[in-house]
Amino acid sequence: MIRHIPLRRFIAASFLTLAVGLSACGQGGAGKEEGAEAAAAADFERGPHNGRLLRDGDFALEITLYEEGPEPLFRLYPYLKDKPLDPRQVQATIALTRLGPRVDRFAFAAEGDYLTSPAVVFEPHSFDVAVNASRAGKRSAWTYQSYEGRTVITADAARAGGVTTQRAGGAVLGESLPLSGRVEITPEGQSEVHARYPGRVVAMNVQLGQRVSRGQVLARVESSDSLQTYPVTAPISGMITAKNVNPGAITGNGEPMLTIGDPTRLHAEFFLYPRDAERVRVGQRVEVTSLAGEHRALGVIEAVLPSSDPMSQTLVAHVALPYQGGVWRPGLGVRGAVQVGQGEVPLAVQTKAIQPFRDFQVVYAKVGNTYEVRMLELGRRTPEWTEVLGGLEPGTEYVVDGAFLIRADIDKSGASHDH
Repeated sequence: MIRHIPLRRFIAASFLTLAVGLSACGQGGAGKEEGAEAAAAADFERGPHNGRLLRDGDFALEITLYEEGPEPLFRLYPYLKDKPLDPRQVQATIALTRLGPRVDRFAFAAEGDYLTSPAVVFEPHSFDVAVNASRAGKRSAWTYQSYEGRTVITADAARAGGVTTQRAGGAVLGESLPLSGRVEITPEGQSEVHARYPGRVVAMNVQLGQRVSRGQVLARVESSDSLQTYPVTAPISGMITAKNVNPGAITGNGEPMLTIGDPTRLHAEFFLYPRDAERVRVGQRVEVTSLAGEHRALGVIEAVLPSSDPMSQTLVAHVALPYQGGVWRPGLGVRGAVQVGQGEVPLAVQTKAIQPFRDFQVVYAKVGNTYEVRMLELGRRTPEWTEVLGGLEPGTEYVVDGAFLIRADIDKSGASHDH
């Protein structure tokens, strides 16, 4: 069926269904449906094999599409006065004009009780059909339309529905590897605070989580040797992330009094399991995403180091993070996608353009104001691009955004697969 609709933003409107009548011409040809009668015809006459029955006087030809084998093939069954006719007495050809246009031609030979052609009827099975047959010096010709997965939309309606298109061509596909990890302060952004001389802590001027500046007095210690009090100052600016002593405690035994971390100097630490470690290298690009998916950052792997647990057999990849106003906080989990390889393919479509149709993955080709499915044979896939191995010609204009709207209207109309 052809459907003509205006698409509205975010929703698909209903299509008006037009059924196309079969026309016949030739010696003794049957009359053809026209006007309101043709538009009202919701079906066509079917033959004993459930195919489309074309009549021209006493002669008739049943068109079927045999889909039980490896590829769809036409089979034609001839009749004379509604009784089977020896196919060796009939010569027949079919021309299929596809959207584009492109014409597929079929010549037939007798086989058993039918005529067949070795040429495959490729998907989509959507075309204008022209059938020519001759018997005993008499010629018959028929034309009809057999469309599926096709619709006509005006340019204004397509724009209103958010439909965008682009030309199919080559693309560079990157292969990515998913990672999980957490945000940490870099080693350069951390510093331990030690007492210069052993002694008793007589004053502690900071609390856990407090921000401090480089050179700020953090505590005062009374030296055990001189009994003189000296200040302990911050070696870097940052936040107090660990506090190990309080006033009255004895310090200077090697354990740090405090730890300071600079929350603006961050990296993501991703865990690499043995099966993935060999594919990850310093310099590879990584997209870092917060677990909620609200924040993203691009970086590169700066180092791949052994895990702190030697029994785990895992490595840790470090990726520098921008501060971004504090959206990345130490200790929070993050996801990553590292590009472990890429290659150029001659034909690809944007992954978001691909839609399901019957048992196929398709895109919608655009020719003028007409949109029609293209069944795809797919190869490698990334979130952005998917390789196309068959089913689409290079340079074809296809729908990128708004494809689901077109699909919804085609599904709503119950696109037929009859021939």
